[in-house]
Amino acid sequence: MTVLAHLAAKPSQSRGRFHPETDDGPRGPRDIFQRDRDRIIHSVAFRRLRHKTQVFVAPDGDHYRVRLTHSLEVAQIGRTIARALGLNEDLTETLCLAHDLGHPPFGHAGEDALQEATADAGGFDHNGHTIRIVTRLETPYAGFDGLNLSWEALEGLAKHNGPVGEPGWALAEANADFDLELDSWPSLEAQVAAIADDIAYDNHDVDDGLRAGLIDIQSLREVSLVRRHWQAIVDRTGELHPDKMQRALVRDLIGTMVGNVIAETIRRTEEAGAGSIAEVRSAGRPLVGFSEELATEEQALKQYLYDHLYDARELRSVRAEAQRVVSDLARVYRDRPSLLPEEWRSSEGNISQVRLVSDFIAGMTDRFAIAQHQQLVGPVELPDRF
Repeated sequence: MTVLAHLAAKPSQSRGRFHPETDDGPRGPRDIFQRDRDRIIHSVAFRRLRHKTQVFVAPDGDHYRVRLTHSLEVAQIGRTIARALGLNEDLTETLCLAHDLGHPPFGHAGEDALQEATADAGGFDHNGHTIRIVTRLETPYAGFDGLNLSWEALEGLAKHNGPVGEPGWALAEANADFDLELDSWPSLEAQVAAIADDIAYDNHDVDDGLRAGLIDIQSLREVSLVRRHWQAIVDRTGELHPDKMQRALVRDLIGTMVGNVIAETIRRTEEAGAGSIAEVRSAGRPLVGFSEELATEEQALKQYLYDHLYDARELRSVRAEAQRVVSDLARVYRDRPSLLPEEWRSSEGNISQVRLVSDFIAGMTDRFAIAQHQQLVGPVELPDRF
């Protein structure tokens, strides 16, 4: 399908990379966005996502999502939408795979603790740190630091949630080097990556929450979107084994959301009269999203998850302990930078050193952070289940 192909990012029209590159050496038949995707997949930061929290901290269960599996699921959904709309699948996949690279250990709990611990040096946010990783901290190339991603990939990572009016220090630093036009909307590929993230975590957190026993199907069926799909499955197949019903529910919810986004995106782009990528960026609103009716239902599902899963009593103590681990590590490394590996020590003053401490901790996996805390501070008390 080529419905919106005229609005797709074109490799041949890319604004290029900050550091010019030649085609010296064996490169293979890949365009600029395909290389972006491959640079993400082969990065150290991407590999670390296999041991970083999605919902559950350092989960023992083999069936729970972690940041890596979440990112792969986002990429699958994103590619499906991009293909149906005729957008660039490789750029979409790049953004989906990279969108969570900046998360510290223990997910949002770790992020909150790291933000507080480094507030005097500008603080921390995972989106800005993703940009910092791909522009500075990953160092696989001889001639420059960073992955040297295309302008379109950097723009999409910086703005996938929309224009950025007040960028944090990390994003502002990168933007000063390579102007990402932070006051405009991003490409449709970036907008698809953002909605694919929502679809993935809405539905896969339902799956994991049910599997962990933190939410129950009876209360979940009070949510109109779930109730409607559950009844449709019963009408279609009859009552199934609970595990099969759960999987069918998640599958159908994803299918409905994906189909709705495709139809709504076509409607919005036609309504806006967008005839070029420049007009997408200047549209003044997102052109990818749910219809008004489904958006209302999706928000109700999100609220249910916040009330019954993310804020579950069983997870509160886990989050508190995770935040203690990050806070303690930040304090120790700030007080004694000599405990850091040599490459993470700064000679440029306190702010620079605090930011390097933040970089070092943010790069940790859950289990490495726990091990460092046990070595430098003391025991960590986390329940086996979560």
